[in-house]
Amino acid sequence: MARSFRNHGYQDLEKNAAKPSDGAQKQGCGRQQQQQQKNKKKTLATSWQWWWGKRSRSRLKSTSSIWWLTTKAKSNKDSKLKTVNMEIEIMDGTTVPDIQNCDETDAADLVKLENSEELIETDETFDIKIDGKTLEKDDPYAYLDRNDFTSEKFKIEIRGLPKYYGIAELKKLLNDKLKLGSNKVKPPKRGNYWNWIYVCFRSEEDRLNAIKALNGYTWKSKVLSAEKANPAPDPLVKKRKQIVCEQTSDTQDKKRKPDGRSQEECLKDSTTPYWNISYEDQIKRKQENIRELLVDLGHKLVRGNSALASWLDGQKVKHGGLPCELWDIRRSPVCDGYRNKCEFSVGLNEVTGERTVGFRLGSYVRGFTGVAPVDSLSHIPTRMKESAKSFEKFVQQSDLGVFNPETHEGNWRQLTARLSNSTGQLMLIIGIHPQLLPDVQLEKLKEDVKNYFFNEEGKSCNVTSLYLQYIVKKQSGKELPPLQHLAGETHINETLLGMKFRISPEAFFQVNTTAAEVLYSSVRELVEPTQDTTLVDICCGTGSIGLTLSKVLGLELSTEAVSDAKTNAVNNNVTNCEFFAGRAEVIISSILNRATKKDVIAVVDPPRAGLHRNALVQLRRIENLTKLVFLSCDPKAAMKNFVSLALPSSKTYRGAPWVPIRAVAVDMFPHTAH
Repeated sequence: MARSFRNHGYQDLEKNAAKPSDGAQKQGCGRQQQQQQKNKKKTLATSWQWWWGKRSRSRLKSTSSIWWLTTKAKSNKDSKLKTVNMEIEIMDGTTVPDIQNCDETDAADLVKLENSEELIETDETFDIKIDGKTLEKDDPYAYLDRNDFTSEKFKIEIRGLPKYYGIAELKKLLNDKLKLGSNKVKPPKRGNYWNWIYVCFRSEEDRLNAIKALNGYTWKSKVLSAEKANPAPDPLVKKRKQIVCEQTSDTQDKKRKPDGRSQEECLKDSTTPYWNISYEDQIKRKQENIRELLVDLGHKLVRGNSALASWLDGQKVKHGGLPCELWDIRRSPVCDGYRNKCEFSVGLNEVTGERTVGFRLGSYVRGFTGVAPVDSLSHIPTRMKESAKSFEKFVQQSDLGVFNPETHEGNWRQLTARLSNSTGQLMLIIGIHPQLLPDVQLEKLKEDVKNYFFNEEGKSCNVTSLYLQYIVKKQSGKELPPLQHLAGETHINETLLGMKFRISPEAFFQVNTTAAEVLYSSVRELVEPTQDTTLVDICCGTGSIGLTLSKVLGLELSTEAVSDAKTNAVNNNVTNCEFFAGRAEVIISSILNRATKKDVIAVVDPPRAGLHRNALVQLRRIENLTKLVFLSCDPKAAMKNFVSLALPSSKTYRGAPWVPIRAVAVDMFPHTAH
């Protein structure tokens, strides 16, 4: 959605009127051969999933005389795997017989349990015992015992905060003034968050120093207090336990309606919720959603700036109850297979138990870790689906496990595909967690992947560019590992509105190329550039908006994208453009000072959450800025930005307020609600 704003002085207002580990499921599924029972006894359809140590209605099935259970044990002395004696004990005291020692393996210890020849179905819950110590796997705080860093270990609670303050202000107090080095600031989800808040640190020493410094500290006439805070539970385990409790509750069972949806339908509803609605009806819904959003915007503008009330009344009369003119929605020229970029997750299919490259059925916080295949999704191009399926075969044959988001074990994590509509170039970026793999094994992995896609079965995908990415948690003060180019070209090229654009692996480019042409044409209509116009392209990416318009000064955080933008300007013989790398809130003022034309217009295309508050403050202060065009893929998320632009003049927001004058929606994502 693009929205145009105009700068209004107060005097003009009236006049203008305007999980389990991969090994567990795969080995369980692969080695437990299902036997057909003539008497139609129940058999285990999927692998015996050792998700939690305690499990209700657990099923154990043996084939011949062997049970397989995969688990991982760590020594108390170091992080290396060790051979341990294991015992599974039913809570009533009965012990599963013939327990043998675990053999040390690369990723897990394989336990062979013998006895029994038929399916055992039990309602009892049971624990794992290692060296006599019971480990409860269904523990929402088990993540604290992993080697991975988590700031939840070093969290404090600050109370007595003033009624009015900003998160940025608090961070400034903690890190700039008091030099406490906080890692995260986390407002509580419920309650009066303005009175208390959580703050996380990177070590116990930092936490104790913060408590000492903040206790009794006076800030904005309020005396603060600080104390240690308990870590938050793992949302996946918490959600899972909640579901188990609901399923075992007679009352809940009576109220619960069976879903009845297949995995395919669940995935469609999650990723393309409009999949079973005609495109005509999709367009009508989206246009109505924009109308409702604009009505809500009008209310919030006046709530934030009461001086706009008379202006809003006039606008409503002129525009049918809306605060600005609303053009008809612009349709996407292509509705199916339109995505030029997809990020596929690597995980376990909860139906088949097999390693799968596809999309998750939901978020981790909501209790989902399973991955479903994407064959049925209409918005993904066929070549991307084929590439995902081909990589899936490679992962299934690999000795390395898939990454488990709950335990943080395993290696294979993600596949990113970028496809050029105009050239047919296909870039694949394979994401792994390196864990503690030795360099020799990592080098072999790279060679195996390269050979697969360029010399073996994966060659049929016609990959033109191949990268490897280490996906790890970012550590304070350290940069994430750079992408590693394995084979083929380093970039892909795309054509948009007759101009050629070079695209790097991590550079932003609109995911629907044909709809992007409609979007940028709409931006031109809103900007109405002349020979005397200087366009400031904020969050410019590869320069695709600015290069299609007029004289441009582009700002972008990604240095890689800025390099692409400069190359794109040269390749398209555009000489009146300059591009700068840096945070918009930091460099925007100095860049705007370079504008020499009398007509300065800003185009903002920020991430989903919108622009940083300081960038808005800088925009408000620019006197020769005459028009602002704001692109948003999620107007609800950017609503705070719209309201901030219209706030009354103050020490922070200097300059006259900005108000919307025109809005137009472009359908960039058919079959979705966006």
